[in-house]
Amino acid sequence: MLEKMREIIAEQLNCDGETIGLDTSFKDDLGADSLDLFELVMALEEEYGLEIPAEELADVETVGDVIEYLKSKGVED
Repeated sequence: MLEKMREIIAEQLNCDGETIGLDTSFKDDLGADSLDLFELVMALEEEYGLEIPAEELADVETVGDVIEYLKSKGVED
């Protein structure tokens, strides 16, 4: 799942996917702002066919957090 996440994040945030790991922070490491994160959520919703309420992602800070969230919603690798 990390590999697919890297592709989506790199495309949405215009960054190098190779530098993205589980502990990569969207704000601190990738410089993402709220609009970037909104667009990323939309891309994830489209990719995985689910709806992600914004309030559920309030505490999500790293790539690993997103992967854990998706897994908790039944998304498989």
